[in-house]
Amino acid sequence: MGKTVNLSTFRKQKARAEKRRKGDENAARHGQSKAEKGLAKARDDKARRALDGHKLDE
Repeated sequence: MGKTVNLSTFRKQKARAEKRRKGDENAARHGQSKAEKGLAKARDDKARRALDGHKLDE
């Protein structure tokens, strides 16, 4: 004989798993990896330093 399950709990677990799967899919599609974020920050810092280096003293 099969194992008895609570249907409301089963539905909630299924809904949570679906939300997590959809969220992971969206993050992969639209998000940036840690390496990409680090590269963007490094480029911004370098551009800021270059711009600050060209400032004239008053």
